Amino acid sequence: MTISPDSLVLWRWGPLPLNATIVFTWLVMAVLALASWLITRRLSTGTDMSRWQNLLEVVVTGIREQIEQVSHQDPSRYLPFVGTLFLFIAMANLLNIIPGYMAPTGSLSTTTALAICVFFAVPLYGILYEGPVAYLRHYVQPTWLMLPFNIVGEISRTIALAVRLYGNIMSGTVIVAILLSLTPYFFPVVMQLLGLLTGMIQAYIFAVLAMVYIASATSARRRDARPAKSGDSASTS
Repeated sequence: MTISPDSLVLWRWGPLPLNATIVFTWLVMAVLALASWLITRRLSTGTDMSRWQNLLEVVVTGIREQIEQVSHQDPSRYLPFVGTLFLFIAMANLLNIIPGYMAPTGSLSTTTALAICVFFAVPLYGILYEGPVAYLRHYVQPTWLMLPFNIVGEISRTIALAVRLYGNIMSGTVIVAILLSLTPYFFPVVMQLLGLLTGMIQAYIFAVLAMVYIASATSARRRDARPAKSGDSASTS
């Protein structure tokens, strides 16, 4: 029983293996790129827009609303990154309906790569919003003794983000495989449908958590800066 796509090597060139994780990751990216090109090549602003454009606008609008609710900021700056995370994970899990396909999110290497993207995006957005000095000052508040704890917290948060997504996707694969060996007809179909629902939920949770971490690097500092600004204006008057 193959649980992780990492263990399924499709082709090998010397010491470099080409496993199912890489192949199916390319497949997901190709599907997203092709779908986006097909939908956006003939965009319409009138009432005669296609159903696919309608679907795309619903998805984009929903992502924007979620970002705004989490961050209380303009979602435009975060939409490309958070939206890409959500669409990639959702499509990777949705393609499980194809026989022989294995979701790359069932590989710890893929979920770790996604979590590392979030790990670097959090300070990047924080620095772009407040500047490097103001952002790095957060790691030594309220005292310099908190520096190692804050660094460990950032690393452990990244590990938890990767393991959470990997564990949920892998557990669904294991359950389907066990039920398939016991009852090869009815229950695997039900669990497959449940797995698709779980995959969509996990895509939503991963994107929301990524936005929460990014918002904590920007909106929290904005709230800290407001009293100082009001105090300065009061002293000036």
